[in-house]
Amino acid sequence: MSLPQQVTKVHATGNDFVVYLDRSGEFEPTPDEIRFLCDRHFGIGGDGLIRLTAPEHVSDLSREQVDATHADGAQWFMDYRNADGSLAEMCGNGTRAITLFAQHEGVADSTEPFRLGTRAGVKVLTPRGNMKPYGANVFQVEMGAWHIGEEDAYEVTIPGTSGSARGTFVDMGNPHVVAVIEDAFATLPVVEDLDLVTKPVVAPVIESDQNVEFVRVDDIDQNTGVGEATMRVNERGCGETLSCGTGLCATGVVLRAKTGIDHWDITVRGGTLRVDVSADDVRLTGSATLVGEVTLL
Repeated sequence: MSLPQQVTKVHATGNDFVVYLDRSGEFEPTPDEIRFLCDRHFGIGGDGLIRLTAPEHVSDLSREQVDATHADGAQWFMDYRNADGSLAEMCGNGTRAITLFAQHEGVADSTEPFRLGTRAGVKVLTPRGNMKPYGANVFQVEMGAWHIGEEDAYEVTIPGTSGSARGTFVDMGNPHVVAVIEDAFATLPVVEDLDLVTKPVVAPVIESDQNVEFVRVDDIDQNTGVGEATMRVNERGCGETLSCGTGLCATGVVLRAKTGIDHWDITVRGGTLRVDVSADDVRLTGSATLVGEVTLL
């Protein structure tokens, strides 16, 4: 087994992960080990696995990527894998989870911004403490640049469910299609009634596959410039999760394009998070929770 004996369970608004610190680079997991640990019946259970290590210990990174990570001030790298064992470019909730774990392990300061390497570039996480309505151990994550495709260019359906919706592609370092439903252009059921155990179908096909977000606009306060929305998500390699950080950011980008509102409180099944969108970047604010330590036998 190429895993350490001790691992930790962490979640960020219900998006849960098996995590561990690998200082020496000797514990790079295999796809079979990831699937085992993330299995909710035969393993520990999680939407993914995160190894916190130095970028030079991540085998799929090129020398140029390692050098760029260090040049951007990050000494630690979030080696994130989906529950099915596949690599993922980015996980917004995972950045908060692994940063709280890094504080617990003494490799991140609990009061200072933490620069974290990811396959989508270096992200900066600033501790915010306890914040209503977002919870305890809140971090604001600078998620970086976003890119949006043609609005409503995709058709989104769910096998076995009647109706469809129009979706918009957003690149957050990983691919998303965001469908705003419960409007004149969608015939799918309401957000709460969607069957997201079944993987949605996106047409035209996106070769990389994608996460799919379904969102309803609940309220817009023109005085404060803040909107409220409800979202559910089916993540590639995971299925439905209680929260998806990059998906929340992609949703904020699409809602901004449709409404002109830059700031959104978005409720997912795991809690409420804040998304602030500008022309240059997105900031995601939400909590993280250490659950417990597990000794592998």
